[in-house]
Amino acid sequence: MIILDKVSKVFQLEAGSYTALKENSIHIRKGEFIAIMGPSGSGKSTLLQLIGGLDLPSYGSITVDGVEISKLNEIERTIFRRTRVGFVFQNYQLLPMMTVAENVSLSLAANKTPKADIKTKVQRLLQDVNLADKENHFPAQLSGGQQQRVAIARALAMKPKLILADEPTGNLDQKNGKDVLQLLSRLNKEEQITIVMVTHDRQAAEKADRIITIQDGEVVQERLEGVELR
Repeated sequence: MIILDKVSKVFQLEAGSYTALKENSIHIRKGEFIAIMGPSGSGKSTLLQLIGGLDLPSYGSITVDGVEISKLNEIERTIFRRTRVGFVFQNYQLLPMMTVAENVSLSLAANKTPKADIKTKVQRLLQDVNLADKENHFPAQLSGGQQQRVAIARALAMKPKLILADEPTGNLDQKNGKDVLQLLSRLNKEEQITIVMVTHDRQAAEKADRIITIQDGEVVQERLEGVELR
């Protein structure tokens, strides 16, 4: 599903160049639930952005679902993200002036889905995340956990094969965080959606099939069901 071959990312700053990722090679199978861990500044979020086509590697290649996204131009990467990848962020990134239903429908509308189909799909998505009664609410009227579930429904709108989640429980209390993790786990198991999740939370990471640890821009450890792979 995802192949990173000797991927490096170097940022050019006023003080000089900064290497965020150093020649990482990672393979992720279709249907896996992967947790990426590591200290702040280790390169976790940069890695997620590269996998999602939000940025390009400085060196190396990235292939996602058979497409070498590191060779796509900006327009092609935008279409790829919009149609194949669902994003879930720590701060939800819902538009405050739009209702829950309108937020969930954004990618559907952007891809010119007929209005009648949009309404049906949004209702189904909200039912899937147990928010069918909140479609006309605004984000400010919801709890943090509810807002994150709206974000997940939005991520699912185009039926992506891949969900990238950056600290999805970071702003949630223990109960809401657990609910969001259970939802992601269910989507992974029942829908066979590949999930790559960045997290600082060891308990959240234990929900994954495999834990990849990054330190100073390099993969230093992989664990599967409690067994260290390298």
